[in-house]
Amino acid sequence: MRVFRNALCAMALSVFTASAGNATALLEPKLHVKPQGVEGGGGRVALTLDACGGKTDTRILSALVDNRIPATIFVTGIWLKRNAEAVEIMRAHPDLFELENHGGRHIPAVDTPQKIYGIRSAGSPDAVQAEVESGAAALAGAGGPAPKWFRGATAEYSPSAIAMIRKLGFKVAGFSVNGDGGSLLGAKETARRIGAAKDGDVIIAHINQPTHAAGEGVVQGLLALKQKGMTFVRLDDAVGNDGTTD
Repeated sequence: MRVFRNALCAMALSVFTASAGNATALLEPKLHVKPQGVEGGGGRVALTLDACGGKTDTRILSALVDNRIPATIFVTGIWLKRNAEAVEIMRAHPDLFELENHGGRHIPAVDTPQKIYGIRSAGSPDAVQAEVESGAAALAGAGGPAPKWFRGATAEYSPSAIAMIRKLGFKVAGFSVNGDGGSLLGAKETARRIGAAKDGDVIIAHINQPTHAAGEGVVQGLLALKQKGMTFVRLDDAVGNDGTTD
């Protein structure tokens, strides 16, 4: 009986080891904009804000409008349905806001079954394609220009999913500064991270968590950058690694 149990344990261990060995290595792509590159200048940074679901952090939205700070907003189909008033404000300021594709249902663009930060991945190539295309369709239904960029939930991808997204016609939006830690950081740390952005950085933060302290820090950090003379730009000349933009 003991020999049988040991054999079962050995079999289970071998299956686990094989599964771990076959697990897809995920990528978290970087993204930078062309730096200003002039000594004594404030520099150039790009602000990107994810609207995953839930509501709108009006602290951030109002600060962007009042201070004329451009931002690229990555929206899901879920968020678009629930935030018509915020979308209307953004559409009324096309010089400030560019809406891009964050997926239809906020599902990680990973084509093998696994969980990333507790969120179940798309799990197959067809499911990744459905997530990307449904996000684009939701944006089309809300009016405005067709999206050019895609950022998946959790901002982590399988390499094959990146290749698929590129074939669908989208650039994949990485980042270089994680401003708010998924909106889970406090105001002080969020402000410090964003305020420390350098020439050429692409910042990621969130605009869909109005009850989180991080939102206050986003505003503080952005105002600190503006006071330093930083220029906020779009992603037009942004370049990423891992085949995300080339």
